[in-house]
Amino acid sequence: MIKRFFSYATLAFLFGCAQPTDRAQQYLDDEFPQILNKVDSVASNSPRDFSAFAAQSEQVVTRSASMAAIYQSLYEKLNEWVLQSGDPAELAQFGIQTAQLGGGDKQGNVLFTGYFSPVMELRHTPDEVFRYPVYALPECDVDCPTRAEIYAGALDGQGLELGYSANLIDPFIMEVQGSGFVHFEDDDTLEYFAYAGKNNRAYVSIGRILIERGFVKRADMSLKAIKEWVLANDEATVKELLEQNPSYVFFRPSAAAPVTGSAGIPLLPMASVAGDRTLFPMGTPILAEVPLLNADGTWSGAHQLRLLIVLDTGGAVKQNHLDLYHGMGPRAGIEAGHYKHFGRVWKLGLDNSPTQAPWALSPEKRE
Repeated sequence: MIKRFFSYATLAFLFGCAQPTDRAQQYLDDEFPQILNKVDSVASNSPRDFSAFAAQSEQVVTRSASMAAIYQSLYEKLNEWVLQSGDPAELAQFGIQTAQLGGGDKQGNVLFTGYFSPVMELRHTPDEVFRYPVYALPECDVDCPTRAEIYAGALDGQGLELGYSANLIDPFIMEVQGSGFVHFEDDDTLEYFAYAGKNNRAYVSIGRILIERGFVKRADMSLKAIKEWVLANDEATVKELLEQNPSYVFFRPSAAAPVTGSAGIPLLPMASVAGDRTLFPMGTPILAEVPLLNADGTWSGAHQLRLLIVLDTGGAVKQNHLDLYHGMGPRAGIEAGHYKHFGRVWKLGLDNSPTQAPWALSPEKRE
């Protein structure tokens, strides 16, 4: 799946100033020498919300025997800790080990972005309004058409059309998200469009291009800002912008399917997160101080302590960058689009289990 508008250039920009705090950066710890750093205890006075963890961990255990074999005992201890304590300073009393992420600045600040499951309006057959096709995966391995070639009709006549949109930006956003729900307005049906593959072209961020061209300020960049720019411009201008990203994602309809990440587990809002699988094998639980935002996307001045499970990944999510799943629909899209803020993160493990020593390589990497 995936989907990210923001690169590590964003990190460089945000960390260019001394001790910035506008994106919820904190400076509570010493400088960290590594990406994962063993810590004996976690000190956090942030408000706590662990309410969704039990349901998300149950999804993992019931749907994946392989992940249950690794993580079930850790999930059980974490649920016990939530019920009996919930105090991060007492994790070690439950046999839970912690490794703090060093952050892009080596001061513990980990970048959080957000993603969501869009709901796109389509029609089964084209008309004067709904005339932009959404495609299934064509038979091409290497020599696949670029986005510009597809827009110019390279896939016409192959019977790959899954439906027709009233604009170019809604399918593009679903491509960036990697999957989403589709409402067919001509028969009032709802389907889930899962990721089927892509054209093997390099992904280029249109958010970065808008910044470089001076159309949107870096500090104002968000999914909402991109949509506002699109709505203010004509079709030819929008098409030229989107064609700067030659990558194109294809979909596979799946009736009544839940939203799933790359781990194949249904995702619950604000309980699952995408991460770098070299640091976080699928199923890894983390404790995170998640930044809380105001309605306009500015930082509220507070963080919230949450238990999250890494159940998704993607090419743009590397090392000290996590992508928090916000749910389905327009409201989730607005909230996710604002997210490019920082919080502290701890990878969790359990004594005498396959997850022990979370500061070391994952069990899968120790062979």
